[in-house]
Amino acid sequence: MLTTAEKLNILGEAAKYDASCSSSGSGRQGKPGGFGNAHMAGICHTWTDDGRCLSLLKVLYSNVCIFDCAYCVNRTSNDVLRATFEPDELAQIVVEFYKRNYIEGLFLSSGIIKNPDYTMEQLTKTVSLLRNKYNYYGYIHVKVVPGTSKKLIEAMGLLADRISVNIELPSKNSLALLAPQKKPKNITLPMQQIKLAKLDNAEARKKYKKAPLFAPAGQSTQIIIGATPDSDLAILRLSEGLYNGYNMKRVYYSAYLPVGKHPALPSPETRVPLLREHRLYQADWLLRFYGFQAAELLNDEKPSLDLELDPKCNWALNNLDLFPVEVNTADYQLLLRIPGIGVQSAQRIIAARKEKRLNLEDLKKLGIVMKRAQYFVTAAGKFGGRLRPKSHNLHTALAQPTDYVQLSLFDLPTANSFLNAGNF
Repeated sequence: MLTTAEKLNILGEAAKYDASCSSSGSGRQGKPGGFGNAHMAGICHTWTDDGRCLSLLKVLYSNVCIFDCAYCVNRTSNDVLRATFEPDELAQIVVEFYKRNYIEGLFLSSGIIKNPDYTMEQLTKTVSLLRNKYNYYGYIHVKVVPGTSKKLIEAMGLLADRISVNIELPSKNSLALLAPQKKPKNITLPMQQIKLAKLDNAEARKKYKKAPLFAPAGQSTQIIIGATPDSDLAILRLSEGLYNGYNMKRVYYSAYLPVGKHPALPSPETRVPLLREHRLYQADWLLRFYGFQAAELLNDEKPSLDLELDPKCNWALNNLDLFPVEVNTADYQLLLRIPGIGVQSAQRIIAARKEKRLNLEDLKKLGIVMKRAQYFVTAAGKFGGRLRPKSHNLHTALAQPTDYVQLSLFDLPTANSFLNAGNF
């Protein structure tokens, strides 16, 4: 018989492979006599949309699973120690951790214990106890089990701040190969139901201000990259479809970590470059905030993101006929496409040029990253770059090193030399 502490050890470790746990302050209101607030800065760390760091208890309800997904450490054929919480047992852990200031929120997922609905019922009981018995009003993100019924999704949406359904693999073929028990419709149907429930809730709140919120922080999903041969183009097309079709709040990308042997998986020695994951996040940002489309960033001839260049620089080099751009006359959407100019700096340019004609020095003062932007802009007709936009050396000038080494706190020789040098 496992103790609660032993269960927490097992199920906290089992939850570490899920990346989709970034939270967003959702505006959930508390009630007199309760505790916790989803607005407050709030055992993994994550960040809200406005940059606040939160501590979340990231845990599985159970690592028992009837599915045998090849990429998952908790698959039924894997020989691991299994554990399952009781709803009130886990609710009490969250309450005690919050009171001790260990955490500011909860990220809750689970293996599929008997079937999707039974599992979701246990998660719903846990969150209901937190909200209604313990009066906890802090941030809660819950993973919906694929294949869960609409009724249970609606019940969870009224309790949790964010809910998500992980799509995991980028294509039907990949899903059939590595997770044959999962059906695409069992993933996309709950996504659609969440989308429609949120739209209905928004209409209800227009009529009744006290109508309960449904998943106020939206829905998200996760895609594993590198476990299958799916290209960056295929992944970005999928993400674009999820944003447009399901009002997805976020798509998370998780570089595949070898957790076992399977003939269809990369060898355990093969590591997916974390830089690839980083480039996908950068490209995702362009889709969400800069007005780009997946087809502009990649195509069938070039289906992989350039690891040496960020996606915006790569796009600019492929569209040099548009440059250089005069910052005093370019519209907002074109400014956003210039490397080194972000959303805030584009807004600053629009505001500042109403007062005066901007020059190169003004751009530096406005926070433009001239290290990149210099090759693509003119200011008051003056070009400040060392190389003209059509130069063959421009790729070299903009390229970033790809041979980073992740330092470890446990690399004793490196750590000792750092300390001995008086740097701490």
